[in-house]
Amino acid sequence: MKYLIVLLSSLLISCSASIEEYKQTSPRFDLASYFNGPLVAWGIVQDYSHKVVRRFCVDIIGTWQDKAGQLDETFYYADGEVQTRRWKLFINNNGKITGTADDVIGKAVGYATGNAFNWQYTLKVPMQGSEYEFSMDDWMYMLDDQRLMNRTYMKKLGITVAQISIFFDKSQPLKTCQSNQTAARP
Repeated sequence: MKYLIVLLSSLLISCSASIEEYKQTSPRFDLASYFNGPLVAWGIVQDYSHKVVRRFCVDIIGTWQDKAGQLDETFYYADGEVQTRRWKLFINNNGKITGTADDVIGKAVGYATGNAFNWQYTLKVPMQGSEYEFSMDDWMYMLDDQRLMNRTYMKKLGITVAQISIFFDKSQPLKTCQSNQTAARP
């Protein structure tokens, strides 16, 4: 039984995607270009059983100076909760992308290639009066120059406990969470 578990674990690890697999895909993901100016996103959080446990809308404003950027995000959850996050982002000369935010422990670190972007970080999440730390494995895929799809795997002790799906759109005229409140409301 022990050998079977080791074998299955190694197979699962070897099946995980690498950012390099997206090298020849398009349209090209450019963090500073896409997340520049206002955009809006809608998302869901699914628990370990794939049940949707939260829905939300996010208004985002990105600003950049050279290779340093800031993303101001306001999350509007269907249950009425509102959260904000301010990302400070940096693109290094070697293409490495790092980011910090108040609820991120240390730095988020990742790379973009082709139409994909992947980064990992540890996020502090308030739940029922306590704070928990989760490892985030965040994947973004450019669909076209206006739309982007995001899949995030939220893990605790290496086990995926939740998945987050987010659809970003910067098509004009831009919708906002405030002008489209039904997107996040029950």
